[in-house]
Amino acid sequence: MFLKQHITAKPRQNMGVKDLSRMGLKNLTETQKTANSLMVDMGRRLAATPPGVCPVELARSFVTVCHAQSCGKCVPCRIGLGQLSNLLLDVIEGRAKDLDTIDLIKNTAQAIHDSADCAIGFDAARIVLTGIENFRDDYEEHILHNRCKGGFTAPVPCTALCPANVDVPGYISLINAGRNADAVRLIRKDNPLPVACGYICEHPCETHCRRNLIDYALNIRALKRYAVDNAGIVPAPLCDEPTGKKVAVIGGGPSGLTAAYYLSLMGHAVTIFEKRLQLGGMLRYGIPAYRFPRELLDQDIDAILETGIEVVSGVGVGDDIPFEKILNDYDAVYVTIGAHEGAKARIEGEDLNNVMSAVELLRKIGDGDLPNFKGKTVAVIGGGNVAMDAVRTCIRLGADNVYCVYRRRKKDMTAQEEEIEGALAEGAELLTLRAPIRIEDDGNGNACSLWLKPQIPSRVQADGRPSPKNAKLAPERLAADIIIIAVGQKTDTKPFEASGMPITPRGLFESTASGQAAPGSKVFTGGECVTGPATVIRAIAAGKTVAANIDEFLGYDHEISVNIDIPVPSPENNPPRGRVNTSNRVAFERKCDFDCIEKGMTDEEAEAESSRCLRCDSYGYGTFRGGRELAW
Repeated sequence: MFLKQHITAKPRQNMGVKDLSRMGLKNLTETQKTANSLMVDMGRRLAATPPGVCPVELARSFVTVCHAQSCGKCVPCRIGLGQLSNLLLDVIEGRAKDLDTIDLIKNTAQAIHDSADCAIGFDAARIVLTGIENFRDDYEEHILHNRCKGGFTAPVPCTALCPANVDVPGYISLINAGRNADAVRLIRKDNPLPVACGYICEHPCETHCRRNLIDYALNIRALKRYAVDNAGIVPAPLCDEPTGKKVAVIGGGPSGLTAAYYLSLMGHAVTIFEKRLQLGGMLRYGIPAYRFPRELLDQDIDAILETGIEVVSGVGVGDDIPFEKILNDYDAVYVTIGAHEGAKARIEGEDLNNVMSAVELLRKIGDGDLPNFKGKTVAVIGGGNVAMDAVRTCIRLGADNVYCVYRRRKKDMTAQEEEIEGALAEGAELLTLRAPIRIEDDGNGNACSLWLKPQIPSRVQADGRPSPKNAKLAPERLAADIIIIAVGQKTDTKPFEASGMPITPRGLFESTASGQAAPGSKVFTGGECVTGPATVIRAIAAGKTVAANIDEFLGYDHEISVNIDIPVPSPENNPPRGRVNTSNRVAFERKCDFDCIEKGMTDEEAEAESSRCLRCDSYGYGTFRGGRELAW
């Protein structure tokens, strides 16, 4: 049956000039424009929400916004969110008389969560429930003592969100004053790898920059790069008096280098045992040179070794030297061997020839062994930063076609957006919602194709991403000469298991909050062999933490300091301005070599960007605080 649309014509009477338009174009009213502008301002404030904010106040604000957005159809939203907001306000303003109020808030939120018709009520209630579960002590502090715990530890956002607690406003002010060498010295107080972080850090410090309240977050990473690019050779500080204590660091990656640097400055005799021929860990054997040139990595390493650290390279603990010997010869040991083994995709055919892990590929290149992929078709399995590194590396190795195969949507990829867009600009092709199911054998033990099962997004998981499930479509065949697996990394703990070091079910080292393998042990662990694959700055933070705690274990309480006069902030008004972003070399040029793809800031750009800093450290917003594991 077909539905027919009926059109009824009615004669118009007295058609005059004023009568010609029976419909009109709708334009935004000034009221609506103002409302839209206010929503943008609200978004800025949410983006700038700093650490240390009162979780009760934050929950109440979110519930109030959701209540304003409610369509009013269902009672849980229309009535329940208002009641929930009032209960939270009672806690904040001291009207809640006992802890039963927390249970009342929890039960109210749970009822809304279970009965709301849409995500407005569901999400608002979930925020409250999560807050009570994780911040119950903040609720109790309000009710019992009528005060907010969040205000006691409100830190400067950029410094608090840097895992190594680097004094970001301090070094930005030094850059603005043209004192780049001092900026590097100040960074090294908390992070001995300023060049590495200037080029490849994922800059969590920018996440809640309070400049977002005005316009955009500062380009902190690019400013750090500007400082290291223009500081010249900055010598390492002098070491403290020798303590007579010996510390072994097993692993010469960013975490091991960091711990060794600070322990050496404290006066301890440090020896790094590195399995590879060169130091750097994943900075050398995982980060491609087009992102971080090797000569720049050597600048950081040379400055660290300048403190008098001994290096034993090309030696595998457990293979070339027993772990027990190191335990006997040293007063403390830091095991930070990273995650240098590629995880398996667990599909048929991944042991065929021409199938390799991304870790294996990048490791070869780190030692200068560049394979020739000229004329080849390459398929890379994975959606993280390592997968993007493999994709862009294969393009530079001469591959004719490079595909990135991922089982979820593009927006669900864990790789940084600029890495994905960079790969696409260089000619890679992204095949999303395709799950690899097997690798085909050409009959001679070589991989010749990858079979993919189309997927469809399903229910959203705890991480906020919808899980994929098989679509009702036939598998697809992707012809490929080389298949690279980039689905994760793992740690080789076997050399240490015989010595009784505790291992988690995930195949990682167990560790106490201080980094000790067990309470009272002389063995400390940290970095990716404890956390799993993570960022460079988190590895640095682990090394800094363990260095402080090894120092304490050895009976000392050294504090790393630097005598640098921080410029006084200017009282001038700081109106809204555009953020200065760096640019890349053009794609058709950069994809042909391994030279650095990103261009640094000019003097003019660095001055303009550094002058946007609001100097939260000096204008009454927060203090530099933190426990032993966060700051010296």
